[in-house]
Amino acid sequence: MRWGRAYFAAQAAAGALWWVAVFVSPLVHELTLGGLDPVLVAVVDVPLFVGASAAAALGSSPAAVITTGWTLLVTTTLAAYATVTTEAGWGVLLMAAASGGSLAALCLMRFGRVPTEWIIFGPFRFRPAVPGARPGRRIAATAVQITVFWGLFLVVAPLALLALEMRWGVHAPAPAYVRLAGAGVLVLASALGLWAAGAMSTRGDGTPLPSAMPNRLVIAGPYRYVRNPMAVSGILQGVAVGVILSSWLVVMYALIGSLVWNFMVRPHEEANLAHRFGDAFERYRAEVRCWVPRVGRRAGAPAASPAGTG
Repeated sequence: MRWGRAYFAAQAAAGALWWVAVFVSPLVHELTLGGLDPVLVAVVDVPLFVGASAAAALGSSPAAVITTGWTLLVTTTLAAYATVTTEAGWGVLLMAAASGGSLAALCLMRFGRVPTEWIIFGPFRFRPAVPGARPGRRIAATAVQITVFWGLFLVVAPLALLALEMRWGVHAPAPAYVRLAGAGVLVLASALGLWAAGAMSTRGDGTPLPSAMPNRLVIAGPYRYVRNPMAVSGILQGVAVGVILSSWLVVMYALIGSLVWNFMVRPHEEANLAHRFGDAFERYRAEVRCWVPRVGRRAGAPAASPAGTG
């Protein structure tokens, strides 16, 4: 609760300073509110954003709910306004950041923690694959998963973000050589992802998808060097796509995704693996790092022992 209240205190102070800047600086007004009348907006926003955040900082749970709801409403409305008018793009980004912070702070005040288990549902719910399927079926299922997930997260979402970035007037083109370097990283990261997916589907009796997890511990291919090569691949792919598109929003999307995965998803995944596979996974976790391989070392366990990891 203490950290939630601290966040709302910081948000109240930042909101007050922002409103001062809006009335003092025409540039801040233009970048964050566009053609909106600051007086009319301030009449509602100051009490519901600045005032309610200050009350939440003093421990008021209803005020935390009010300011969080208002922040989400403003973010959505301002995004629609910016998309239609091409104004106030930076205001959308600031309010989007405030929305994420407010939601987290509200959870801390109401529950004492951020309930990360809420994001594990549907295809992201941890379930082992039905054992005994033919390798060809596992490979085909993995290929379909890769096609769907890469298409959604590396094509559709980045292109949508790029369109918004340009529409909101926050696009910053990158030099051609930087984009070329991004293409090289994308090729290497994709090769890593395919290598990891192949090892998972052929040796683990499962797929990379959480809802069809492997039935055996895979310590072959890239899993000898890092515990989660699929995650490493996905993050590098996202950053590379952002660089290729010359979109800093896509790069941020990939980096934020890495934080969500590392701090919200990975603890649940590894707890599930430790519960199902016990000492075999604990030894593997102790020997192999999650992100950065130990130079000159790799996992020495058999490639397909009776346990599993993604």
